[in-house]
Amino acid sequence: MPTLPLPAHGAAWTDLRQRMAEAASGDLDWRSGRATRNAWVASPQVHHVAEEAFRLFQWDNGLYPSSFPSLKRFQEEAVAITAGLLGGAADSAGTLTTGGTESNFQACVAAREKARREGRVPAGRVPRIVAPRTAHPSFDKAAWYLGMEVARVPVGEIGRADPAAMARAVDDATVMLVGSAPCWPYGCVDPIEDIAAVAAARGLWMHVDSCVGGFTLPFIRKLGREVPPFDLSVPGVDSMSADLHKYGFAAKGASVVLFRDEARKALTRFTFDDWPTGSYATEVFNGTRTGGAISAAWAVLHHLGEDGYLKLTGRMLSAFDKIKAAVDAIPSLGIFGRPHAAVLPVVGRGIDVFAVAEAMEARGWTVSRCKEPPIIHLLLNPLHADIADRYVDDLRAAVADVAAKSGAARSREVSYAG
Repeated sequence: MPTLPLPAHGAAWTDLRQRMAEAASGDLDWRSGRATRNAWVASPQVHHVAEEAFRLFQWDNGLYPSSFPSLKRFQEEAVAITAGLLGGAADSAGTLTTGGTESNFQACVAAREKARREGRVPAGRVPRIVAPRTAHPSFDKAAWYLGMEVARVPVGEIGRADPAAMARAVDDATVMLVGSAPCWPYGCVDPIEDIAAVAAARGLWMHVDSCVGGFTLPFIRKLGREVPPFDLSVPGVDSMSADLHKYGFAAKGASVVLFRDEARKALTRFTFDDWPTGSYATEVFNGTRTGGAISAAWAVLHHLGEDGYLKLTGRMLSAFDKIKAAVDAIPSLGIFGRPHAAVLPVVGRGIDVFAVAEAMEARGWTVSRCKEPPIIHLLLNPLHADIADRYVDDLRAAVADVAAKSGAARSREVSYAG
């Protein structure tokens, strides 16, 4: 790439701010609610709390807990609260990471180290992860870094993992099984109990990726809806991940990786002392970490509390129900599978659903897609409760537009053939 010279003279913040605002003019407008992907929006008040807490500690370094005992306390309390939500016990342990990718990475490290110490992997083989096709790409990324490999197994007809197929994919180099709660593409919780039973029977590490659902599923259950067992309360689950910066509504980047006990967590600890300064030790991939993300996560958890999360989850479910009912009432659309969380996968029935997506984008919506099968992928937020009616109206109109155009195209084909 071409190089750029450092500016010869510094610029005033007022000028820089204007230039940055202009640069951001084409960015995703998540504040409007017209985006249904890649944003997790609670309320302006929650954002204010996160921003203020972040600012207070943004220059402090999470690498040095002895120098910043406040950050050590914030991290430990955030992890403990998360463990309490996700079936943890008195001996559960965990770490605050920078995101779901790092949380899943640390679980892969632990699984690999356990297998190494047990001499599980035959000579000439690499440690192997068996995961559903719907598992997040972060497992393949971790395998690439860690000298592992991933066997992705086809899922069932409604998008849930197939435990029997995963069991058949296990070989003598397999060290880890993965399930999602929920999976990103379809929003459905995998049969975690069955996958964990396979793992336990064969002495394999079992990880649950709950980055999307960790801070929705417990509250969905408290609101009276059925949620399949998915967390550390399930026998055989060794670790799980949950993102604070998704539906925990904390500032990026903050996630938690939980372990059934301290011994499992200790497998992720890196130590080194063969250098002039002395001992260096971490329990995450990163070294220096801003204290801002740690303090903001702690502040948002305490600001919202259980009643705040229940209220926000209720608003998401309100939007979920309204949009799902509208989709069910449109003959040419449907919901794929049985989503358990705030993810709605909309498929076409005799209509090009990607053409519908384009028609929605023409109406000002930012639309996410999945390709297998073709899906309009809605990742709902609390603010969508206020604009669900508008979304539904535009969706009906978009379907009508696509149907009219495809009808006109068929009419032209018939005329030409005649």
